[in-house]
Amino acid sequence: MRRWFLEQGDTRTDPAVAIEILQFVRDHGAKSVAMADRIIGCPHEEGIDYPDGQVCPQCPFWAHRDRWTAEMLQ
Repeated sequence: MRRWFLEQGDTRTDPAVAIEILQFVRDHGAKSVAMADRIIGCPHEEGIDYPDGQVCPQCPFWAHRDRWTAEMLQ
């Protein structure tokens, strides 16, 4: 697994990131690739970027939301 980050801007539209992703896919011999058509939740990892069982302090929008629909959870 590999992650791409930028100090500024959006990784989804950065040409250098796109080239690196394509090279990563090629280097690993992928036969197919699947991707979502939208952002699917906070990119930070529970237990790594913030404590288990808590809300990500960097992404308040995703607090108590379904990561696939972005609808508020009950």
